[in-house]
Amino acid sequence: MTAIATGIYKQLVAKKQSALGTKATAGSAQVYRRVTSNLDLAKASYKSNEILDSQQRRDFRHGVRSVSGTISGELSVGTYQSLIESVLRAAYASVSAYAAGIDVTASATGPHFVDASAGFITAGLRVGMVGRWTGFTASANNSRNFLITALTAGDMTGVFLDGTAVTAEASGQSVTFTTVGKHCYIPASAHTRDYWTIEHSFSDLDLSEQFTDCAITGMSVKLPPSGMATVDFPVMGLNMDTSSGASAPYFTSPTAASTGGILAAVNGAVYVAGTAVGTITGLDFTVAGNHSMPGGVVGSNVDPDIFPGAIDVTGSMTVLFSSATMRDYFLNETEVSLVAAFSTGSSATADFQTHVFPRVKIGGATKDDGEKGLTMTMPFTALENNPAATGTIATTYWTQDSAAV
Repeated sequence: MTAIATGIYKQLVAKKQSALGTKATAGSAQVYRRVTSNLDLAKASYKSNEILDSQQRRDFRHGVRSVSGTISGELSVGTYQSLIESVLRAAYASVSAYAAGIDVTASATGPHFVDASAGFITAGLRVGMVGRWTGFTASANNSRNFLITALTAGDMTGVFLDGTAVTAEASGQSVTFTTVGKHCYIPASAHTRDYWTIEHSFSDLDLSEQFTDCAITGMSVKLPPSGMATVDFPVMGLNMDTSSGASAPYFTSPTAASTGGILAAVNGAVYVAGTAVGTITGLDFTVAGNHSMPGGVVGSNVDPDIFPGAIDVTGSMTVLFSSATMRDYFLNETEVSLVAAFSTGSSATADFQTHVFPRVKIGGATKDDGEKGLTMTMPFTALENNPAATGTIATTYWTQDSAAV
C-alpha cells in the first residue's frame, strides 16, 4: 500500500540564516515543539482574458511564489526563545546579580525590601522582573521567586510567586538579588532583522520541505483561566525548496526540542497599575510586526524581500465586574501598567515567564449579562514607554524567561 504522511512522524526544525537569500546550512538546527505547523507554499495565479471564438479559456499561469502559515504551540519555558527574539527584533539579555551587601532590610508589608544604599535602579532591576534573594537569616526570604511590582532606587515591593509572605528582618546580612534567566524587549534602536530556514520533515515518506527566507512576523499568546497557555507565530517566507540531498531530512542531527515546562494561568499573578487583580478570567495579547511583500517584481517569480513595519501590541482581558476600578481605567482614559507572571508550578523556584506592558490604554469595558457572575471584556493597546518611568523599561512590551540561555 502507498504510505500516507502522518502528523506524529512530521518534525519541525528551524535555523536562522546568515543573510537574506542564503539558505541556512544543514548543521546546528533546532527541533521545535508544536501543536501544529501549517506552513506551505502558495502561488499567485492568473488566467487569460482573451475572447475566443470557442468561448473557452486557453491559458492559465502560475505567478509569484510565497510562503505563509503559523507555528502553533503550548507556551513553555525556554522553547521559543529564538522565535521571540525575531518577533521583538532584539536578543535576550541578562541582568548582573546585585550584591546589595548589608544595607537591605526586609518587611512583611510594602516596600518589602529597602536598600539604604539606593542601588536597585542602577543595578538594572525593573518592575516586572523576577529574581531570588540569598543571604538573609530568614530562610523564607531566600531562593524563592520574587516578582517586583513597584520599584524605586531604595524600595522594592512585590510578591513571592509561591504565595510565601516576606519575613521581616533587620539589615546587617550580606544579601544578593539575582534575576533568573534572561529578558527581551522591543528596543528603541539597533533592531535585528532575522531570516529563517524552516523545515517540515516527513520521516514516514522520506520527504522534506524547506521554507526559505522566512520572517517570524509576530506572536499571539492566550492565557485562559483553565488550561494550558498557547502561542502562535505567524510566518511569511519567499520560497520553498524540496531538494535535501540524497535523502530527507535537510537538517541532519538537529538539537533536540526543549523540555521546559508548559505554563498555565492558574500558577501566577497579574498586576494592573501596580495592584494585584484576582478577578481576571482571561488574558490574550498579540505582538504584530506588520510585515509586507511587494507582490512581485518583473523578471522573477519570487519577491525580493519581506519588509517589517512598526510593531503593534494589543490584547484583551476578561474581568469579573466587582468594582468601578477597572471600568474607570477605560472611562477616564487612564494609562496603567500590566504585569503578568506565570509559572510551571507552585514550588519556590518553579520556572516562569513574565509578560510586561509598562504603558497600556484600555479601549473598552463591555459587560455581559445572565444568571452568573458578570464579566467585562477590556481590549487594550500597549504604547511605547519612552521616556521610561522610574523603575521601568523604555519599551512597549518585554518578557522574561527563567529558562532562557
